[in-house]
Amino acid sequence: MSTNFKSIPLIDMGPLMAKCDEPDMGADPGVAEVVRQLDQACREAGFFYVKGHGIPDSLIKKVRTLTHEFFELPYEEKLKIKMTPAAGYRGYQRLRENITKGVPDMHEAIDCYREVRQGMYGDLGKVLEGCDQWPVNPPDLKPIMEEYISLCTELSRKIMRGIALALGGSPSEFEGQRAGDPFWVLRILGYPGASKANVLGNPENDIGCGAHTDYGLLTLLNQDDDITALQVKNLSGEWISAVPVPGTFVCNIGDMLKIWSNGFYDATVHRVINSCPRYRVCVAYFYEPNFDVLVEPLDVCVRRTGGTKKLGRACYGEHLVSKVLTNFVV
Repeated sequence: MSTNFKSIPLIDMGPLMAKCDEPDMGADPGVAEVVRQLDQACREAGFFYVKGHGIPDSLIKKVRTLTHEFFELPYEEKLKIKMTPAAGYRGYQRLRENITKGVPDMHEAIDCYREVRQGMYGDLGKVLEGCDQWPVNPPDLKPIMEEYISLCTELSRKIMRGIALALGGSPSEFEGQRAGDPFWVLRILGYPGASKANVLGNPENDIGCGAHTDYGLLTLLNQDDDITALQVKNLSGEWISAVPVPGTFVCNIGDMLKIWSNGFYDATVHRVINSCPRYRVCVAYFYEPNFDVLVEPLDVCVRRTGGTKKLGRACYGEHLVSKVLTNFVV
């Protein structure tokens, strides 16, 4: 479980990236050290930075540049891909249309999900049926984001192999029926600068995104290098800033990993407050289990935490859809 961490650890994933598909990867000393650091980070903070991840820095920066370009467009242009229930809750949402625990958030976004074809998951997936809505401008946003999603999916799979070893399981613990066909979510996010936020809304509500935990397995966050806005809560109730570290992703674990680990790893509460006068963007990629999987504590984690199942089971798709249906004003 999380302790009173004062800073967020940085992990070099290079050794894990090099060996992660070898059958005896866990026996490699470099991999073993990465696994030890992952275990400590997941137990003590639930958050960590990763470097040595293999995704080109040029692409990471391009993703942010295109995001800035989109949010600089006039509202009427952005509204051409407006999120609606009919669109499967995919597309653009204006400031204050995202709700966290009943309070409107001071951000705008494009929300994307893995494609859900009609009838693919029966009634469970009906709410999210559809394809993502991409803007005409910037013209290269769609292909760049699709390349980025593909690379983030592969990176997340590799990190989860390390986390599986950290929990005492096999490297493939989160593959196959659990997350071998992973769902994913992408949120392309823009946060107005502080003064503009206060003009547009109530001065007492400058929260870019309210305190919450993430829903799935693992989040990769690509944030502007020069604006500190993400805050992570420790057990003392202190908010610790996730100061941008160029060339890294901020990673954190979600609700489903908390269940699979039987609470050994916790999903840490976090929020966003942009107190800088400049506009901030970030792109959050969420790596999720198979959409229709039933998640319950792993046997190896039950043994590790005293032999009792401390958490009940949940269907990931139900958990996600319940959040989607209460998170937006559309």
